[in-house]
Amino acid sequence: MENETSNSTANILPSDRIKLNVGGKLFETTISTLQSGGPDSLLSTLSTRPSHDPIFIDRDPEIFSVLLSLLRSDRLPSTARRFSKQELADEALYYGIDSHIRDAISPPPLSGIDASIVSTICPASDGLVSSFTAAADDGSVCTAHGGQISFYDHNLTHLSTVRTHLEDITSIRHVWPDVAAVGSESAAGIHFYNFSTARYIESIHWTDSTDPRIYKARVSSIADSSSQIFASFDCPHRENCILSIDKSTLQISSEITRQLGSASKNTVPGKLTWLPETGALIGSVVTCGAFGYSGYIRMWDPRNGEVIWETSEPGSGRSSRFGDSFADVDVDVGGLTLFKVCSKSGDLAMADLRKLGDDPWVYINEKNPSMRFIGGASNSVLHCYKSQVFVGRDGSLEVWSKENNGVGEGLYRRNFVGKVEDSNRGVIRKIEGGGDRLFVSRENVEGLEVWESSYFSGAILV
Repeated sequence: MENETSNSTANILPSDRIKLNVGGKLFETTISTLQSGGPDSLLSTLSTRPSHDPIFIDRDPEIFSVLLSLLRSDRLPSTARRFSKQELADEALYYGIDSHIRDAISPPPLSGIDASIVSTICPASDGLVSSFTAAADDGSVCTAHGGQISFYDHNLTHLSTVRTHLEDITSIRHVWPDVAAVGSESAAGIHFYNFSTARYIESIHWTDSTDPRIYKARVSSIADSSSQIFASFDCPHRENCILSIDKSTLQISSEITRQLGSASKNTVPGKLTWLPETGALIGSVVTCGAFGYSGYIRMWDPRNGEVIWETSEPGSGRSSRFGDSFADVDVDVGGLTLFKVCSKSGDLAMADLRKLGDDPWVYINEKNPSMRFIGGASNSVLHCYKSQVFVGRDGSLEVWSKENNGVGEGLYRRNFVGKVEDSNRGVIRKIEGGGDRLFVSRENVEGLEVWESSYFSGAILV
């Protein structure tokens, strides 16, 4: 009997037909189509079963029709729109072809020129998103709203919500696949939560046994490397520091810097960025007072806490730019390029992190007169992602795309992103990329905007 079974299996050809009865609906396809799901898939296993009668599968036939079409043509049919991404993903997981559906429903490579709002993530409660962090690999996102943390997977499907002990969360960082580090401007310490198990893990505080003034230090910004977590702490009397925390033990490994905070050039860093290629840590801060904007950019070596390079504004530099301090700063980590947007002129400037000096800035000129920005940039935010520079000016979003390699003037092209009505949604407060998505939050506007490019952005209508 076993020899008959093995012989019949060996005689199966890829072009042979096979019949499946899925939920009472009959399907007929080829062996090669089922085997295209992969050797470990359920469909590939069923294709090797010798049977003259249709093989019965007790699942939804309508969704199976979509998945079968995907295996045939390597793309989703138009009927897939009737089902949610989660429904398709759940059924694909059952058949063992989840990698196929994931590739099919993932957005195309992010191109800021062609990006548009595709959805808005709205938490069930406390809909105002105070902070968020996106995963660069798959486009999942973790949002903070009120004192809660909500996690959304690569399909932007809500997986869990964790209620923390904090009244509000103003900084958050995805430090492990299931763990987020959070900080608050109203409560001391950095806190770790596992959102897959909805459990509190640990809290770390900045203390000094020799200085009783170091207490109730709040976290302003968080960054991380493969082995360390970096957090900037600020005490009520303005003294501040950056702590390096070991990821494996969640113990403080070093105090990178310590500042009195009595002047703008010693204010606690509001943004931290880790540079994997150089091992350096960049911190920046922007403050606004009666005389305009001021701030600093500083680069440290975390191993010894030494300052590698720094600049402050207003300060030394081109005479024509004196007083035109930056409104925001960000780093293109892959390109090792530092960008800033000026507070008065609104100009964008760049600096090569490998060639820093007293005046490393190269100002990017807009050659198209109709595209030139007129007016201040006090409500500007900056984010670098995938060799693109996204700038939010009040409610509008623009992108500067790199046209060729190198660092110099005229190598970036500026384009507006989205529609005119998108700029009326509210002032943009934060921009962050994850996977092939761009996430945008706005002041006093509920929800988190999701921007994606379109597969048809390159099509030309004839």
